Amino acid sequence: MFTFVQAGASCEWVDDGQHFILEYFDAICNSPSQIYHSALPLCPSSSWLCKHYTAELSQEFKVVKGLPAGWGTCSRTVTLDHKPWTLMCWKDVIAVGLDSGEIITLDGITGIQTAILSGHSDKLRSLAFSPDGTSLVSGSYDKTVKLWDVQTGGVIKTFHGHNDSVVSVSISADCSMITSGSADHTMRLWNIQTEECHHVIEQQDWVWHVRFSPTDPQHLMSVSVDKVWHWNINGHQSSPTHDGSCIAFSLGGTQFVSCHDRDIVVRNSSSGEIMAKFQVANSKINHCCFSPDGRLIATAASQTAHIWDTTSSHPHPIKSFVGHTKDITSLAFSSPSSLVSSSDDKSVKFWEIGTLQADPVVADPESTSPTSAQIMSITLQAEYGISISSDSDGVVRTWAISTGLCKASFQTPAKGAEWSDVKLINSRLIFVWYVAKKIRILDVEKGELLQTVNVTLDSQDGVEGVRISGDRPNVFYLCWETIKALSIQTGEVVGEVGLQFCQLQRSLTVDGSRVWVHSPESEPLGWDFGAPGTPPVQLSNSHLLLPNNAKMWDVRQYRIKDPVTGRVFFQLTGGFANPVDAQWDGHYLVAGYKSGEVLILDFNHVHF
Repeated sequence: MFTFVQAGASCEWVDDGQHFILEYFDAICNSPSQIYHSALPLCPSSSWLCKHYTAELSQEFKVVKGLPAGWGTCSRTVTLDHKPWTLMCWKDVIAVGLDSGEIITLDGITGIQTAILSGHSDKLRSLAFSPDGTSLVSGSYDKTVKLWDVQTGGVIKTFHGHNDSVVSVSISADCSMITSGSADHTMRLWNIQTEECHHVIEQQDWVWHVRFSPTDPQHLMSVSVDKVWHWNINGHQSSPTHDGSCIAFSLGGTQFVSCHDRDIVVRNSSSGEIMAKFQVANSKINHCCFSPDGRLIATAASQTAHIWDTTSSHPHPIKSFVGHTKDITSLAFSSPSSLVSSSDDKSVKFWEIGTLQADPVVADPESTSPTSAQIMSITLQAEYGISISSDSDGVVRTWAISTGLCKASFQTPAKGAEWSDVKLINSRLIFVWYVAKKIRILDVEKGELLQTVNVTLDSQDGVEGVRISGDRPNVFYLCWETIKALSIQTGEVVGEVGLQFCQLQRSLTVDGSRVWVHSPESEPLGWDFGAPGTPPVQLSNSHLLLPNNAKMWDVRQYRIKDPVTGRVFFQLTGGFANPVDAQWDGHYLVAGYKSGEVLILDFNHVHF
């Protein structure tokens, strides 16, 4: 279990420690004494580790002269026995398809091999995770498509029908369909439940890429004869074609990128409107992908990976990664600030993009310094690899859950707010706060105030909780004896429910359309606000636990129960800013403290 506690900016020794472990992981595993013989003496001259240990090491070991000034952007290289032809990431799991026909999984932080999936008899050309990460789809030169159980490593189903190599696969957002592209000039749509081929779509050449929209299971794209084709699941073409040899959707599904020769074009998925255009200097692009937050695009051209910022008008890449000795075969973001690449040189490399410069209009250059401002809210969004906090000084920060390091920091006008919350919605960082009888909603990165809502109070106690839901999306707030739901888009009240008790020190927890009211003196009460226009429905006692069987028992404790046995297997205590602001998704736990610290716990490799 990894534990990271940070106040404000990333601590120098934590940052150095992560780089150190990843850089010298293999050597230390093979011989722990190498920490002193060949790891610490080679730390960059500007690093905290070098400064701290140089005097001590120089007494017993030779200190290397002419060290690099800083850590390199490649934090880890994993050398394989076979060529990796494709890779995909889901949270901290990296699946790599090899030319031997095997699939290996790597830990997304350390690069340690965790499993081998065997079943194909020829090269693996394409992989795709299901949206929940429990299943993996593979396409092979053995002409088959396979669906795997990620946890057990076993084959769930095999789909037969292609007459030539399968070179691309994708799975729909509702996990009901698989699409596959093949060298037999066809794209096939498979019904997962029945294993039957739902449609065969003929093309004029190899179908090099197929991609389902990550949010719309009815929409998919394919690439053939250097054209991008749009389809619905009934096999009908749904939009005009575009030039392109490789494609990718943003995680939110609102944008897609198509690359052709050296050109990169980002379009709105609904309208087809061009949002951004870039160009690689000299090599043809053979792969592209979006970062989880939708801000960055990575492209592979020959042996180099380039990173582009879609929100910037600057025409050049913000980063270029050089290190592979042969062509890159695949790219994937393991987090918004980390990229993984595979190559014909039989290696997988981990690259650190680093913290991006935020919009200078709203970014606070001083806000990344350590602070003691109380954490007002904490949000866990593991699907984007981040947690987001807001504090009493009005500073919003995003944190990488894989490292615990601060990625970006923004000063907002919310200093002194009584309540606040923040969430990433459709690639937009949305911040809401309450002060002086007003609820304000802000697009943080643009610095754009979306809504200002006057709150009518029935008593002197005011608002007692504000939470953002990504469901539709809404802002829920507790106003004395009423829970109200505001539309972020219109600022109008779209639902409300009256309470039957009046107690102080109450707070809200939100999960989609479900809302809980907590008080130290009583059990929580919950309602499901359901679809727009329908009255809220009170939750029964069996539905009152927080998501993933977590429960706030009193103002000092947060406990997580085993869903089968009911046994409490973890308890978190301490000076929370607000105990229900601790969040648990079954893998990660995050919490905010009155001291200004953010706690991130990783349970992915812990067995109870």
